[in-house]
Amino acid sequence: MIYFDNAATTYIKPSEVYRAIYENMVKYGANAGRGGHSLSVKAGELINETREKLCELFGINNMERLAFFQNATHAINTGIKGVLERGDHVVTTSMEHNAVLRPLAELKKRGIIEYTTVKGNDRGEISLNDLEKAIRYRTKLIVMTHASNVCGNIYDIEPVYNMAKSKGIIFMADCAQTAGVVELNADMADMFAFSGHKGLMGAQGTGGLYIREGLNVKTLIEGGTGSNSESLYHPDIMPDKFECGTQNMPSLAALKMGVEFVKKVGINTILEHEQFLSDYFVNEVKKIRGVNVFGTENPKERTGTVSISINEKDSNIIASKLSDEFNIAVRSGLHCAPEAHRTLGTIDGGTIRFSFGFFNKKQEIDRALYALDTILKTV
Repeated sequence: MIYFDNAATTYIKPSEVYRAIYENMVKYGANAGRGGHSLSVKAGELINETREKLCELFGINNMERLAFFQNATHAINTGIKGVLERGDHVVTTSMEHNAVLRPLAELKKRGIIEYTTVKGNDRGEISLNDLEKAIRYRTKLIVMTHASNVCGNIYDIEPVYNMAKSKGIIFMADCAQTAGVVELNADMADMFAFSGHKGLMGAQGTGGLYIREGLNVKTLIEGGTGSNSESLYHPDIMPDKFECGTQNMPSLAALKMGVEFVKKVGINTILEHEQFLSDYFVNEVKKIRGVNVFGTENPKERTGTVSISINEKDSNIIASKLSDEFNIAVRSGLHCAPEAHRTLGTIDGGTIRFSFGFFNKKQEIDRALYALDTILKTV
């Protein structure tokens, strides 16, 4: 299969990632921090090593400030709900994934908060000035994506963070689409959430949240942590406070090897390759009659993700034909980001999303272009 759905998860991984899962299961597949035996100790060491490698990649000096979660959605919910109180106001954007918008909508429905959604232009670009204008006297949090999962736009979040900081507002970034692909560091946000199974090349079931020192975030769940077990109350120390219950050890082992691969290859090399592929695809697919391409026109401000639509053609049918007739995997529809599609003008039929990864090749794109051209002659 030609796999162009890397924005959902990277399917093709380094061989070391697959091997790490197996080795964890057969060599030290025990619970970390739940005993003094050698298997438990080894599991605990693995968690610390994975955390340390991520902190090195992200420029985080205090590794205790990075906590593991089951995915980016869990981390985002924790960050949002963990800092907001009744009466607070939030600023977000129309380019967000439902992992951001649905927690905010739920809190608003309960009468706890209000929020303002800053709308992007028809290319999905967000204005810093518009974000600043949306701030109210009760604004406690600005939360936005680092890159769109629909059209691939990369947003410059450092100026947003600086603006928020100057006003005493917390800034949180959703980095699910950029971790492992675009440079991240602890000076870009008060909090940022990431997934382990996309650009970081790990397995599903992993994600994380960085929280700057001095920022207190409440827990969503409590339970056994292996620390302070004599107390009825959940520990308030990081990262233990967010890592209760049994950790996903096989996937954390895979994530460790994925991060090592990213560091070895280099994030800039990975981004340049993915941008080369997306730029090539955009330039060539525009030559096919009826194709519309969405997002920024600057190839250096886009990840490997490109969304297209085809005049009066059903995106779901075309995506199915790509899979059934040409063995090409793409994603069609609304991509769990309906407001982004309203912004881009694609809410009615959605788009066909091609998301290229490090292991994709130009020849695969040529095959997809041929397939699209062939399909459009028959539908």
